[in-house]
Amino acid sequence: MLAKALLFDLDGTLLPMDTDQFIKHYIAELAKRMESLMDPNEFVKALLTGTAAMIKNRESTKTNEQVFEETFLPLTSLQKEEIWPVLDDFYESIFPTFSHLTKPTKLAKQVVEEAIKQGYKVAVATNPLFPKSAIYHRLTWAEIDELPFELVTVYENMAFTKPHQEYYQEISNRLSVTPEECMMIGNDKQEDMVASSIGMKTFLVEGHVIDRGEPSFLIDDYGTLEDLYNKLKKQEGLFSK
Repeated sequence: MLAKALLFDLDGTLLPMDTDQFIKHYIAELAKRMESLMDPNEFVKALLTGTAAMIKNRESTKTNEQVFEETFLPLTSLQKEEIWPVLDDFYESIFPTFSHLTKPTKLAKQVVEEAIKQGYKVAVATNPLFPKSAIYHRLTWAEIDELPFELVTVYENMAFTKPHQEYYQEISNRLSVTPEECMMIGNDKQEDMVASSIGMKTFLVEGHVIDRGEPSFLIDDYGTLEDLYNKLKKQEGLFSK
């Protein structure tokens, strides 16, 4: 079945980066900003527990944001109105300075524009563990923030996360296509390629591949972002029409 929708991972795919390095820097800097409110180490524990709760959640009636708040806030002994302004300020003023940890490529915009030009529905399928502001800063670094995506997954608008099948099903439902009409394009052999388990085609982007060894999933094609662009533009392989 021909693909009608292309789902692009962001970190390590459209926005080349060492994800582990980025996350470590992000958490360390965020913890520093919490010193006036609570012990930074306790904050990190609460943050990671809240993140784990989002990943574990399988309840479709709650957004990831709601799950995070319900788990995170009680661990801080603070009210939302005390801590949220500090978090919001961090994402608006400090988070943008992390761009030096990424290596933007003009290929990202070229790939997405070519996909839209060919009539594909295009979504940014980044793991929705971050608020919209943090994800849109990363779209800005990749110079794709103004492109007309059908969907960008953020923690405010999604109920599931990678690597769950429900995450990919939720995206296909939002795009009004079947999983078989979708192609997941990413650099993570587990969190992105798991999309194949519900019938999506998969393309592994090389350069910043993440592989935990197990479990393994079907990879229909692979190559660099430049290889992907060339195959898409020439309508070869998975992109044949």
